[in-house]
Amino acid sequence: MNARTDISDKSAKRVFNISCIALIVTAMTFAIRAGILPELGEQYGLSGKELGWIASMAFFGFPLAMIFGGALYNAVGAKLIVWLAFIGHALGLVLTIIADGFWGLMISTFLVGFANGLVEAGCNPIIAQLFPNNKTAMLNRFHVWFPGGIVIGSLVSAGMTQLGLGWEAQVATMLVPTAIYGVMMFGFEFPALETEDDSTSGNLKALLNPIYIFLFVCMTMTAVSEFGPGQWINKILEASGATPMLILALITGIMALGRFYAGPLVHKLSPPGVLLVSAILSTLGLFLMTQLQGSAVYFAAVIFALGITYFWPTMIGCTTEYTPKTGALGMSLMGGAGMFAMGWWNPIIGGWIDSATAKAEAAGLTGNELALASGQAAISNLMLFPAVLIVAFGGFYFIMRKKHSESSGD
Repeated sequence: MNARTDISDKSAKRVFNISCIALIVTAMTFAIRAGILPELGEQYGLSGKELGWIASMAFFGFPLAMIFGGALYNAVGAKLIVWLAFIGHALGLVLTIIADGFWGLMISTFLVGFANGLVEAGCNPIIAQLFPNNKTAMLNRFHVWFPGGIVIGSLVSAGMTQLGLGWEAQVATMLVPTAIYGVMMFGFEFPALETEDDSTSGNLKALLNPIYIFLFVCMTMTAVSEFGPGQWINKILEASGATPMLILALITGIMALGRFYAGPLVHKLSPPGVLLVSAILSTLGLFLMTQLQGSAVYFAAVIFALGITYFWPTMIGCTTEYTPKTGALGMSLMGGAGMFAMGWWNPIIGGWIDSATAKAEAAGLTGNELALASGQAAISNLMLFPAVLIVAFGGFYFIMRKKHSESSGD
């Protein structure tokens, strides 16, 4: 993405704030829907398989929306895409509240997931355009609000559950930030931006760039490294006597703070350097998770959280930094690749857990010992993803540093 035209700081800040609030809604949908699934299953008599299908609709809608939004971005601009996200959020949340069973929840969850993808498709490229000299740092700052929104959603869900309020009320709370970003857009024109890469056909040709293909493949592994271990880390920590909310606050809090203050780190290490360090810390964190027990596992969780903090926004940042001609389409497809990878790997990860659980049960383990053994077995397999990325990003870092040295005449 390229240089902005003469845009006021006030206008750029408003677009950035709209984007952040829209991302808070996205994150809250992940947190609150995960929390209310058991209650939905009980109320509507849904099986575990049916609940799994409902949950998967969010992951299915997200990448489809990113592909759709990325392809349309050049033609319609960011504002229309974010307006469509607003409509999808509002409609999906209302339909969730009035749903009367499996199919109603399937449709409403898909709409919410589609809206979540449109937020990424519309907001990532316009932030890169508005801040051309600080792309990766500002994308990290924007993505603060994914872990931030998960914390907000989790606290809202936990608090309302304590007060005895049902899942309908919890879903309704998400309509508040949805309305806020809708009102902020009403009557406000997004800045007009000049771009070199405003041709979708040109974006498509640029996708064949070897750097883009490399990043695309790596994105599938960074996404699995970030999202895959989450539920199993929780199992390990709970088996060690940890509190689930404390686990969530610890990991997401580190991610939010890390992304907010990403600027100096990105400038010092460069985006490829940040990715290399992230891969090393992620691998180390997962390795320690398989070795430590008791309260020492918190230390492993901190290392892992530091590792995954920068993966997603820095991968998007690298896309716009090093393959700018891929445009909004390239950024959207990159995010879509991560979500599709998680959808594809989830059942495989589940198979690893089933196998590890059966093996642990055969060895006579039960309770916390069983959860610990099966969780550590899954983590051992998942550790391969960031381990491969150490090699991949190590090569990427040294190649890009050499190119930079040659271009600067060093």
